[in-house]
Amino acid sequence: MAAAETIHVDGVWQAAASGAQREVLDPADAKTLAVVSEGGVEDTDAAVAAARRAFDQGTWPGTPVAERAALLRRVAELLQRDRETIALTESRDTGKTLEEGRVDVDDVTNAFRYFADLAAGESAGRVIDAGTPDVHSVVVHEPVGVCAMITPWNYPLLQASWKIAPALVAGNTFVIKPSEVTPLSTVHLVKLLVEAGLPAGVANLVTGAGDPVGARLSEHPDVDLVSFTGGLVSGTKVAQAAAPTVKKVALELGGKNPNVVFADACATAEGFDTAVDQALNAAFIHSGQVCSAGARLIIEESVRERFVAELARRAEKIKLGRGTEDGVECGPLVSAQQLDKTEAYVASALAEGALLRCGGKQPEPSEVRPATGYFYLPTVLDQCHREMRVVREETFGPILTVESFQTEEEAVTLANDTEYGLAGAVWSADTARARRVAARLRHGTVWINDYHPYLPQAEWGGFGKSGVGRELGPAGLDEYRETKHVYENLRPSPVRWFAG
Repeated sequence: MAAAETIHVDGVWQAAASGAQREVLDPADAKTLAVVSEGGVEDTDAAVAAARRAFDQGTWPGTPVAERAALLRRVAELLQRDRETIALTESRDTGKTLEEGRVDVDDVTNAFRYFADLAAGESAGRVIDAGTPDVHSVVVHEPVGVCAMITPWNYPLLQASWKIAPALVAGNTFVIKPSEVTPLSTVHLVKLLVEAGLPAGVANLVTGAGDPVGARLSEHPDVDLVSFTGGLVSGTKVAQAAAPTVKKVALELGGKNPNVVFADACATAEGFDTAVDQALNAAFIHSGQVCSAGARLIIEESVRERFVAELARRAEKIKLGRGTEDGVECGPLVSAQQLDKTEAYVASALAEGALLRCGGKQPEPSEVRPATGYFYLPTVLDQCHREMRVVREETFGPILTVESFQTEEEAVTLANDTEYGLAGAVWSADTARARRVAARLRHGTVWINDYHPYLPQAEWGGFGKSGVGRELGPAGLDEYRETKHVYENLRPSPVRWFAG
């Protein structure tokens, strides 16, 4: 299979300067899906230089906001034109189902349209009353400059859009490094930016590993902002590398998210079924490879056994297989490394006393599950406690742990007992209690009687070690802007402070 020229610098698609290549594997069968260019420091430096020139000398930063917004809307139309192609690419590259891939494309489309409308609808600046008609004072927004974007492997297209759309409409230039595991949809997106008419040098792409590409982007003196989505360990390294040059840094890191279910949410047959269904959705969508996955079920003791028994029964019926096959509900893990980690977490949980209710192993091969694929059965671990690794650490696999509580105070304490603080949910028929508990949870997003919906208008981010900065919403746009105060004296005169 011939390698694609997947490095895009100053409007030109090219191979890596070193000639290095990387195979991208289909996680459903571990066969080669594509061969891409494997960039290094030389490619990264060239991409940053192109972005720097495009910002300092090019037209994009000075392009009227209305025109920048119009380009984003053209990209949205192109995304919908290529919806099936991109969804198939995303499914085969990440392992998720084809339907999930389609939803991702629609969400990306909505993000581009949202940021186009947000920026285009803003006023030219915030006027400040200086106390005299002789002064015109206004606060305006300007682009940050050259932005480095490092995106994860689980939602490559979606996470790229959350960074690219606000950065572009704010007038920035950028270099993006997608995960080396799942780079293909990002390559497609950059092609659409070019097709939409983005000037050369504004969008640059380097495919390659975190070390050296991501590391070089994080430390590069000509990069003004670095936005990273990924794990805590890598995010810490990004922040450390960016510190000497005092870059703006946005980090969206891990999550270990509680799904708190009170007994009254299960008082009716419909309520019980809904809570169980959403617990499955929270834990097992995309095989649990979601930063906001509800991997910790925290349930009131009085309904624990009934709830967990039904949860396990339904988890065993989840149809596991290649994401492009009809009827498949859950795909493989993204890589052999992720499969190994999942197996290790389950083994450690069982050694520490957890009770296996379902799963806990790889499935038998079938027509839709090649034996070489990275499949793992949806797993429910009961009788868990906070000292277990599987409860404390982000597993990023199809693993649901179960803890129980007897009082509201205990539920809140358990839910907040994590070094992360990304997302969580509260289930209760008592509206006052649900809102009271939600208000006490130290998490960036809290759902009440639901799990996993997000709105492009609402900021996304976390507390604690889940990161710094925000994506989506007005705050997501502000991450890519600097604020300038312009004070204009309409009738200047000497201050006469000094003799002379």
